[in-house]
Order: sequence, then structure tokens, then C-alpha cells
Amino acid sequence: MPEKSFRAAVIGLGRMGSTFDDEIEQGGQFFMPYCHAPTYVASPHTNLVAGADPHAEQGEIFADRWGLESGQIYADYREMLEAERPDFVSLCTTARHRAAIMINAINAGVKAIWAEKPFTLSLTEADEVLDLCDRKGVAIAVNCSRRYNVFFSEARRMVDEGELGDILQITAYAQCNLSHNGSHAIDTMNYLAGGNVEWAFGEMESDEKATADEDLMGNGYLAYDNGVRGFLRGTPTGAAPWEFDLIGTEGRVRFLAQGMETQYYRWVPGGLRDQGLPARAPFPLPTQIPSMGLTVIEDLVDCIETGRQPRCSGKDGRKALEIAIALRESHRQGGRRIDLPLADRSLRILSVEIGGDAVPARVRRMQRT
Repeated sequence: MPEKSFRAAVIGLGRMGSTFDDEIEQGGQFFMPYCHAPTYVASPHTNLVAGADPHAEQGEIFADRWGLESGQIYADYREMLEAERPDFVSLCTTARHRAAIMINAINAGVKAIWAEKPFTLSLTEADEVLDLCDRKGVAIAVNCSRRYNVFFSEARRMVDEGELGDILQITAYAQCNLSHNGSHAIDTMNYLAGGNVEWAFGEMESDEKATADEDLMGNGYLAYDNGVRGFLRGTPTGAAPWEFDLIGTEGRVRFLAQGMETQYYRWVPGGLRDQGLPARAPFPLPTQIPSMGLTVIEDLVDCIETGRQPRCSGKDGRKALEIAIALRESHRQGGRRIDLPLADRSLRILSVEIGGDAVPARVRRMQRT
């Protein structure tokens, strides 16, 4: 395939669409380029041709940072889709409008969408987007980014090749609102567990808050169809920030301190009555640390060529939302077991990111400092 063969555009020109990478000073779970615009600029497959945002200041920053002309910046994304005919579109807007924009982008003829999380606010919206996506043959990747982190993908390889034995348990420690950043936690659990959640129990941060559709912190117990059991602590985690613990019969992988350390344990001879002991072994480090953003683009290009689903697909994004809703429904019903898929597709969570979204997140952050 010739280089720079796809036209790419970004809708929503804030931090994740444009300048998030400029803030990162150390690795951990981030390997650059990570966010959308710098990835399109760096990729051998894509030309960044346009951006759209109703806030003029955002567009000016975007154009200056990435060398675009004023005529390549649009206040209305629909005008951009018609005028520029992009192949790739990134959706970095508030989740309030994400479903409608995806539908319009698909109908405009895009080949691939790289969407921020959460995927949508409601299951009805998610179903509508994915039904249209399937009919039109559009690849949608959701930026639940640990699937594109080489350390997590190496752990998944170990799962698939049986190096950890039969997987028993995946535990996540991630203080988060269950739809917004909880999308990352739940999707990572699904990825490492290698199965689908059949039923769940949940606990929200309070009975009163659980009666509404707001995005809450909470805890959960997940039962996967392959026998794996998942434990999610989304309430305050203290000295365990964004950590994951994957346990199998033959090995264990732990991701610690927001991705700054990865540990691998396996059985060795010894211990009481020589029954064996789990001992720390070197984690199989990659020879290169690939960019997470470039890995997304490579994945989407292959999906366009083969028709397969992305590593983190729209369907995966819908699963994360559905599980978060199930945990809340369990709490609402007094801790009852909730079976998946959920029958009521009107259920939703109003992602915490939509609060005050009439003002760009970049500006809201500046106002708080």
C-alpha cells in the first residue's frame, strides 16, 4: 500500500484530539504518539487534512499546532465531512453528541472511525451505531487504550498461548466513574479475561445516587462465560492506583503503579512438601515499545483491508457500557444478580465528562487551576 493513502480528520479539537501528548513527561501506560492528531501526522498511512470544532479558539490552536490552513478548520463537522471526504475520522467530542456524529460520519462514507470513550451514553444509541456500522462495513476502534499497550497485549498473548494456564481471576483497582474512565478498567478486564460477562453483581457509591443516571464510582463482581471471575474496585483504591492482577493456574501477571511496573510470577520447584512456589520471573519484554496511537492506525488499516473487527471495537465499547449499567442495576435492585445482555436497551449512564460540556474541557481545566 502506498504511504499516506488515507485522508484523516479530527472532530473535537481539544486535548485528546490534539495536544494531550504535549503534557506527557513519562511513560507508564502512555507511549507516543498517543492521541489523535499527532498519530495521524506520524503515521505512514494517513494525511491529517482537517479538523472540526464549534469553538474557534480550539480550531486556531489545532491549526497552529499541526500546520493546517484556516480553510481546513470547520465550525460544523458536517460541512467538513462533505467538503473533505475523509477516510479516517476521530471523534474526540463530548459523549453527549458522539452517537449522532458517528452515524453522520458513517453515512458520509468514512472507512474507519477512531472514537473516544465511553462509546455512547445509552445502549439504544450503541445498538443504532453498530447496526449501521455493520451494514456499511465501517471499522470502529474505541480508545480504551490498554488494548493497544504492548505490555497488556503481551499478557493477552500469554493467555491465548496457555503460558498462564487456565485463567481464574482478573482484578482491577481503578478509582473511576464507571462509564467515563471506568470504560478503561472494564474493557481491560474483558481483554485479559478473554471471555464475555454472563452476569454481574454491583455496588454503587450510594443508594441515593444510584437512583439517577449519573456516572458513579462503584465496585463489581463479574462472571465470565469461560469460568474467569472478575473483581472491580472503582471506589477509592488508596495505594493501588490503576492496577490489574491477572491470575492463572500456572502464572500471574500484575500491572502496578499506573503501568509503571509489570510483574510476572510462575511456579518453581520447592516449598512445603515440594509442592512448588510462585516465584517472580522476567516479564517477556518486547524488543521495541510501539506507539499506542500508531498501533491503532495499523489495526484499523488491516480491518479496512480484511473486514475483521478492531482490537478494541465498537462492540467492545458497548460491552463496557453494558457492564457498567448492569453493576448499577444490581445495586438498584438490592444487590441482585443481573444477567447480560440487558433486555432494556433504553438504560443509560450520563458520563461525567458531559457535565459543563458547553465549555471546552481545556478551558474548564484552566479555570480550575
